Amino acid sequence: MTGAVLAVAGNPITGHGGAESDLDAQLMLRVRDGDEECYRLLLNKHRNAVVSFLHRMVQDRAVAEELGQEVFLRIYRSRGSYEVSAKFTTWMFRIATHVALNNLRDRRAELAGRRSEDTRDSEGVAREVPDRSPTAEQRMLQQARLKEVRDAIGRLPEKQRVAVLMHKYEEMEYSQIATVLECSESAVKSMLFRAYETLRSRLAHMSAGGTR
Repeated sequence: MTGAVLAVAGNPITGHGGAESDLDAQLMLRVRDGDEECYRLLLNKHRNAVVSFLHRMVQDRAVAEELGQEVFLRIYRSRGSYEVSAKFTTWMFRIATHVALNNLRDRRAELAGRRSEDTRDSEGVAREVPDRSPTAEQRMLQQARLKEVRDAIGRLPEKQRVAVLMHKYEEMEYSQIATVLECSESAVKSMLFRAYETLRSRLAHMSAGGTR
């Protein structure tokens, strides 16, 4: 992949230290200058990670796919004003976070409206999940446990949920998460501490010795 990227337009990309050594950022600078091939390279490289992040946020694969398209559309539309001030992925996940939170707020408002009209129907919509039809009891149990973990994360306050997903699943550093959430690193650490304490409490029964 790297070799292919470096060979784009027959012009090798070289870093200049600091944030500018980020290859993705260099590709985005070329997108800013009108290089469509570099945009396709970035999309192909990061699409799965963005969709996976969005899926964990909104807990709906089809919606996550649609939101992923919106994220990369926003990236493309923002190309003219792009500046290298942080890692490209940090900037990308900031956009993905805003898109996901906007979707969650819209869905909450929509559900509230449905609930006022027909509570039973709205509850059914809110709890609808894909039917995976497990083939064995062990797989059933595993899926139930995974769903319980996802549900527990999904019930966290929005910023705590974003911080956990980025820290646990995307393995982002505190500084990157702080940039995405526009807060200090100490605030991120405090946010994660509270989030993990809440998750430990909610999921204690899943541990063999968890009696607290």
